Amino acid sequence: MQIEMPKEVNIILNILDYYKYEGYIVGGCVRDSILGRNPNDWDICTNCTPHRVMEIFSRFKVIPTGLKHGTVTVVIDDKHFEITTYRVEKEYIDGRRPKEVKFTSSLKADLKRRDFTINAMAYNLQNGLIDYYGGIRDIADKKIKCVGDPFERFSEDYLRMLRAVRFCAQLDYNLDVQAFKAIKNLSKNIVNISSERVREELNKILLSDNPAKGLELLNETNLLKFIIPELQRCVDFEQKNPYHDKDVFMHTLCVLENTEKDLVLRLAALLHDIGKPQCFSIDKRNIGHFYKHHLKGKDITEDILKKLKYDNKTIESVKILVKEHMSKFNNVTPKGVKRLINRVGAENIDRLFKLQIADILGSKPPHDFSNIQNAKELCEKVLNEKQPMTIKDLDINGYDLIELGIPPGKEIGIILNKLLDIVLDNPILNKKEVLIEKAGKLYKK
Repeated sequence: MQIEMPKEVNIILNILDYYKYEGYIVGGCVRDSILGRNPNDWDICTNCTPHRVMEIFSRFKVIPTGLKHGTVTVVIDDKHFEITTYRVEKEYIDGRRPKEVKFTSSLKADLKRRDFTINAMAYNLQNGLIDYYGGIRDIADKKIKCVGDPFERFSEDYLRMLRAVRFCAQLDYNLDVQAFKAIKNLSKNIVNISSERVREELNKILLSDNPAKGLELLNETNLLKFIIPELQRCVDFEQKNPYHDKDVFMHTLCVLENTEKDLVLRLAALLHDIGKPQCFSIDKRNIGHFYKHHLKGKDITEDILKKLKYDNKTIESVKILVKEHMSKFNNVTPKGVKRLINRVGAENIDRLFKLQIADILGSKPPHDFSNIQNAKELCEKVLNEKQPMTIKDLDINGYDLIELGIPPGKEIGIILNKLLDIVLDNPILNKKEVLIEKAGKLYKK
């Protein structure tokens, strides 16, 4: 097996070899190369100490990224490459960081500390693939398996539990039975990991090719109830409704699978029905209803995303989509879609239609998208024609109304909103002289 490496990586390995040091590419770049995927990073490991690495690479820009942990970054042609000295890690103190890092001359010992077998392989041209722990076998078996005892590996770093699920979703692999048992046993410890790190792993699961697989695994391992307990309450929640043939959680996963790789859209798909368990009621015919679940869902969504430290823009967009996903378009009009665009935002309107289509696909057939398609086409027309949609788009403003003799205050806003209502119905009336005339009549009333 031969792995094609960037020329900069070959330069680094050749320099290490020239000075009689071992050098290998290691971890994810080896795994991805074997799988035919493009590696994001090319990491190098060596028996050369970090200070010596800085000496022998002094002709390049060298950044002491983490000398204490043996990592130095070498910059070649504006590309960054981390070179890390072989190391073993002693006693993890908080389920995240080792108490002590000790350098070693043994590649085998260095690879033994890594999380999963598929990430514990090394490669160079002279020695080929080094696979002490069965990574190639587990790639063939499509299995995520720990190096050594899974209970120890996950106890060292609780984030590895989420990484295991994430790799299953990204690669469409299955979780090794012993790893599954260990995660289930240790799942409550995920609360010791920072919200930011949990969020980043969740994002990678959501943006994978198999987000539903990842979410199912989060639930089966009990991680979900510690990360998003509100979503775990949707599991096995029967809807008792003729329009649905799945429980709330399975419906959610189906909607998720029918959306594209857009984080805002997939978060909205994940949380669009999060309010249903709290809004459930059943009528005299034993039919279930979820009145105003989109409004309750908006508030729950905000709480979840804030807890996971999402940025304000993402939170606002996802909230809007959750709130508006129940919007109906039975008798759509230009005025109606303009108001919709105002509520949702031009940047989110297409996401809303995609979410609604996915929502229908996740429900009981038959599936009819005609109303959504009509609204979508009308929105595109309005946006392409740049028709006026907000008070800011009016060819008149508050100062013009004051010049008409209308006193500053609440009355100005009321009249501007009435003028907007007129223009939403008939865009050709958006001319200053016309609006001044209408404003005068409105004020006299």
